[in-house]
Parts: sequence; C-alpha cells; structure tokens
Amino acid sequence: MHDSYDDFLIRLGKRIKELRNSRKLTLERLSYLNGLEPSTVIRIEKAQTVAKITTLLKLAQAFDISLTELLNF
Repeated sequence: MHDSYDDFLIRLGKRIKELRNSRKLTLERLSYLNGLEPSTVIRIEKAQTVAKITTLLKLAQAFDISLTELLNF
C-alpha cells in the first residue's frame, strides 16, 4: 500500500507540473493565482508533501479545471 501511495504523490506532482508548464506558468505566477507559496507548489510537484484537498481545489481553480480533471492521470 505504501508504494501505491508514493506512486500517487509522484503522479500528482507530475500532473501539476505538466499543467503548469503547458500553460506557461511560472511557480510565482501559479502561486499568485492560487494564493499558495511557491515552495508549497514545488514540494507538491516533487512529491515531497501531501496536499490538502483545499490546496488541490486552489490548484484546480488556478488551472481553470475541475478537481476531477486535475486528478485525471
């Protein structure tokens, strides 16, 4: 179970980084759009932290997608 949890965090981080890059958003710009610290976003992208549901909702809103779309990986 631990491996699947780690795999989820890695895939989530990659998804967020891909979305950020495809929209040509810097960490700073994405952070401005969602109110999160750039260090928080980078830790999520690198699978170094677990994002709260409220954080995921903020990220989805900044990308102008639903939470379901954000987690579609």
